Amino acid sequence: MSSFARAHLKAARDSISKKDYATAKKEAALVLDFEPENYNAHVFCALALLELGDYNESEQMYRKATELNPTQSLAWQGIANFYERREEWDKQANILTQLLDLFNKNQDVIKCAETLQKLIVLYRKHGSPTQLIAGLSYFLPGSSTYPLLSHLPQPDPTNPTASSTQEAQEAIHNGFHILQEITSLTEKYEGDALNREVEKRRTRLGAPSLEQLKKDVLNEIYAKSQLPSLYNSLLNHPSTSDQLRAEVESKQLRYKQRYLYSIPPTMANLKAQISKELDELVEGIVLLRKRDELAWKLFFETKDCEDVSGYELRHVRDYIRLFPTSSMASLFRGYFAYRQEGLVDEEEDRELLGPIDEDPVDTVINASLSLSDTVLAHRFSAEVYLGECDYENAIKTSKEGLQKLSQLESDTSKNLSRTRIALQAALATSLVNFFPPKHHKEATRIVDEVLTRSPQHISVLMDRAFILEAASEWDAAAKVFDQVSSLLPDDLGLRAKEERAWCTYQLGQVVQGLQGLQDVSEVLTTLEGDEVKRHRARCLWRIGKCYMDIGGPDVKLAYQYFINALKQDSEFAPGFTSLGIYYLEHASPPDPVRSSKCFQKAFELDARESDAAQRLAEGFANDREWDLVEVVAQRTIDGEGGINAGMSKSELDASSRYLPTNAWAWKALGVVKFHYKDYPAAIQAFQIALRVVPDDQSLWVRLGEAYTKAGRHTAALKALAHALELNPDDWLSSYFIADVKQSMGLYDEAIVLLSAIRTSRPDEAGVLASLAQDHLNLGRSEFLEGFQIRAEESFVNGIRVSLDMIQRVHGFRTMSWKFIADACFHLSQFSTFSDEYNVREALKAIIFPPRQGIAEQLEKVVPVPSFQDGASLGVNQVIAMAVHAYLCRIALYSTGQVSNSGAWYDLSVALQYWATKAAPSVDLISIKEKVIEYVKKALQLDASIDLYWVTLGDAYFLSHAKAAQHAYIRALEIDSKNSATWVNLGLLYYYHGDVDLANEALYRAQVLDPDNTRAWVGQFIIATANEDKTDATLLLEHAVGLQTPVVSAFSSFYQAIFHSKKNLERRDQVQDAILPAFFVLNRYCQRRPHDPSGLHLLALVSERLGHYSFGEQLVERAITKLEVAYEETEDPEVERRYAIANATLGRLKFSLGAYAESLTAFESVLGLLAEKETDGLSRALKVQAHLGSGLAHFFKGNLDEALGMFETGLEAAGENLKLRGQVNIVLAQSLWALGPDEAKEAAKTRLLEG
Repeated sequence: MSSFARAHLKAARDSISKKDYATAKKEAALVLDFEPENYNAHVFCALALLELGDYNESEQMYRKATELNPTQSLAWQGIANFYERREEWDKQANILTQLLDLFNKNQDVIKCAETLQKLIVLYRKHGSPTQLIAGLSYFLPGSSTYPLLSHLPQPDPTNPTASSTQEAQEAIHNGFHILQEITSLTEKYEGDALNREVEKRRTRLGAPSLEQLKKDVLNEIYAKSQLPSLYNSLLNHPSTSDQLRAEVESKQLRYKQRYLYSIPPTMANLKAQISKELDELVEGIVLLRKRDELAWKLFFETKDCEDVSGYELRHVRDYIRLFPTSSMASLFRGYFAYRQEGLVDEEEDRELLGPIDEDPVDTVINASLSLSDTVLAHRFSAEVYLGECDYENAIKTSKEGLQKLSQLESDTSKNLSRTRIALQAALATSLVNFFPPKHHKEATRIVDEVLTRSPQHISVLMDRAFILEAASEWDAAAKVFDQVSSLLPDDLGLRAKEERAWCTYQLGQVVQGLQGLQDVSEVLTTLEGDEVKRHRARCLWRIGKCYMDIGGPDVKLAYQYFINALKQDSEFAPGFTSLGIYYLEHASPPDPVRSSKCFQKAFELDARESDAAQRLAEGFANDREWDLVEVVAQRTIDGEGGINAGMSKSELDASSRYLPTNAWAWKALGVVKFHYKDYPAAIQAFQIALRVVPDDQSLWVRLGEAYTKAGRHTAALKALAHALELNPDDWLSSYFIADVKQSMGLYDEAIVLLSAIRTSRPDEAGVLASLAQDHLNLGRSEFLEGFQIRAEESFVNGIRVSLDMIQRVHGFRTMSWKFIADACFHLSQFSTFSDEYNVREALKAIIFPPRQGIAEQLEKVVPVPSFQDGASLGVNQVIAMAVHAYLCRIALYSTGQVSNSGAWYDLSVALQYWATKAAPSVDLISIKEKVIEYVKKALQLDASIDLYWVTLGDAYFLSHAKAAQHAYIRALEIDSKNSATWVNLGLLYYYHGDVDLANEALYRAQVLDPDNTRAWVGQFIIATANEDKTDATLLLEHAVGLQTPVVSAFSSFYQAIFHSKKNLERRDQVQDAILPAFFVLNRYCQRRPHDPSGLHLLALVSERLGHYSFGEQLVERAITKLEVAYEETEDPEVERRYAIANATLGRLKFSLGAYAESLTAFESVLGLLAEKETDGLSRALKVQAHLGSGLAHFFKGNLDEALGMFETGLEAAGENLKLRGQVNIVLAQSLWALGPDEAKEAAKTRLLEG
């Protein structure tokens, strides 16, 4: 270094000491200009820049200095201070770490210790746990700094401030506390990392379960954890106390357990290694009897043994002594107390290990609740449940225990096959005895699996034998029982020998079986105990069964054995059942009372006594005690496990679901449910019964009937068709199929079926009634669809079937007269009949019996028609027949009978309709009064039917508005959603002037039924009254487009069309405008082909459209019908309509060129109007007839007659200028067409005068 640089460096150092940092910077810069790589100049310049606040330049200078001489500490210390001033802690920690390495290499123990102390302080204040752990680890053996730091002197506790490295000295010479702190920090860090990573990953798509996720994260963390070495270091440290050693061992054990459980099965070698290490820890703790409950729990959990003796009583006692208040200690004490096995081996332990005060069963169950995660608790509680015959809980607990065992085997990498056999044995025995044989299929699978690994397992062999017994495989079962007997001593194999003898009896070897049972009974007689009494009772009952089957005088011996069996066990239900059968079938004389009591007692004791239950149910059914039948059937079903055999759907094997043992109980339950109209429940019961007896034809019929009542017609047809396949001669199946067809509206198919049944069973009331009803239903359907000829025939057939029913079945006459009356009423809707002779003959066949009272009074007003051959059959005659048929029905009812209300209502409707068709001479006022009277009688008998109130409202519609309103409102109170009632109420309001209320009621009807045509027509009427022509037209167009249009809608629509076309000038526009009217009227005439008004209107529209031939046909049909109507009523209005129709016919004939026929038609009009008063309509008709006649004569060449007709027309027009003008125009045109000048001048004169 030159003297120049040395001088300026000295000046810079002096300036820094004087805090003249600007000068120091200047002096250092001069040196750097002269010597750019001067180390000290960089350091002095960096310090001056730091103090002057030029941080970037300062950092660069420090960095340059460290690069110039990395082994010098001055620049490193300066930049460390720089980062400390700037609070850049991570960079400072990095620099301090490099300083530490530098001092360690330079073997500067003091500087190394001071730097480490500073680094640890920095980590404690601003670092992460991992950084602090790393910093503290420098004090541990094995670290890079430990050899150097170990040269520090021992700390002087009397003068702690004497040394700048006091903390390092204490840490290096007393590293136990550092080791503890590092362990504690590592535990906390790994715990926090686990929680943090689990929370982070659990929200990912496709994340595994929380438990699995924890295992995955734990495995990742523990795979690189330092805790094992730290725990070993603590355990090996001489300063570790016994208490701390125990704590560390406990932590080490839990660490190994968690790590073992987290290792996936794919890492088999690692899992086996950790499992071995864990086993060593557990065995050491158990051997030394240390107080670590987890270790003991793991010891018992992983103990692989078939029998409880494998747990070794000495270990059980040790555990109870160490943890007397633990749940597992209670579990052991309760379980061994239940097994009546003592745990006391020393007198001083009697209080701790001696008998317990509470019930052992409760002790085991309560302890198991807090040990729900252990296999041991599930195993013990399953065996206790099994011993208590609580098979449901035994099954549930065993299955849960097997799941826990599978998880434990997966976690520990152990094969606990013997423990699995013990749990499977408990499960198999429970399944065999739980509602047998519902679960035998599942039990068989388990039994096969157990016997594969343990062929001589006694309880499982017994389970197999019982399964074979339940399947009636007696020979195979006997062989298994023989195998069990050979494996057990005589006293323990008694049950197997008894069952072997019972199998022999079931195989038909009664004597040999009886001998075997008697041998067992002799041995049982020498034994004592409550359990023995139950076995003795069963054996005696079986001996009695053998004697009963032998028959003859031995039957009395059977009776004695049944009595002895019940003496041994008064609650042995099969004994009471057999005793009841004896009293009923073998006693002389039979004693049904005692028998019934025995059956009831047997059923009370055990709902599985199906023989007793079935006999009870049949007796109750014969007495029509349906409630008792339901009780017996339901309890029998519950006794066999119900639908799901005592389990939830998720637990039950699919093949066992809905597989009943007692099909009769389900059938009986279905019948009861059907009787109480609970059709879904009835369907389910019948379906379940059919799973057992699929060929029971009566069950299929019952099922089809239930489906029908439930509205499931397709299913009903399938069920009934199957029933018919099973028994083709069963007419009931065909009858019910017809009933379903009727419900589906397939009346013609139902009629075919019923007619076939009627052929073979002509006196069957139900068949005749259904057949008559189906004919009526078919007729109604055909009439609505426009098939009048078919409908007419159907109604006639209905009358004939009903008359046959009256002759054959006297108890159903009210129903027969109802069918006859309804058929006549519907026939009265026809204006003409296609086969009048057929209808007349059917009506003539109706003979009314002598009647009194109201019938006599009404007959004076509505006489019984007399049908004469050759005379035309009128509508009034047909409706009169309906009225008298309803009277016959009323006469058959007793006074005040509620069902009579319908008859009075039908009579009122028929009478009201008759009044509309009656001659003008009839006193309609008295008829209407009678109508109201009859409706009121119907309401007096039954005021809950809204239709009666609506009819009363209709009767009061014109005369008593308030009474009509009251009736309609009462109807709406019964059924507020009946749109037809709202329409009637709306029309009532409109008729009596309240448009707002009318509009509201009609709107309500539209909301309830948007397809109600009358509601739309009512809205049209209101819109018309409000002179809203646009809305009125739209409403009307919508109304006529609905499925059930009304006559007024067609008429109004026609008028609206013709009103709108008046404003159109071009012919094509007129035709386009009235085309909709043509289609609407054509549809109407298809539905009502006998309505003369509809035919006439359609003819007028056809005339305007140029369809003259079609119009001619229509108007001729209308004229024919008007002639018939006039002959019946001689109504002047009908005569006028007849004249108008002839005028239309004349025009159409004229348009077709048939002038002579046209002339004839016009002459008919003039003849009809000759003596009539001249009102506006008559005047117009006369003028039209004269004009038409004149034109016909003109085109025929009769000019004089033509001109005469025109002149007569002018006279007929009178003072009506419009009519006169039309005649003058035609007359002028005719004169002009003659040709001569005189005629043309006369034509001009006529026009000028007109």
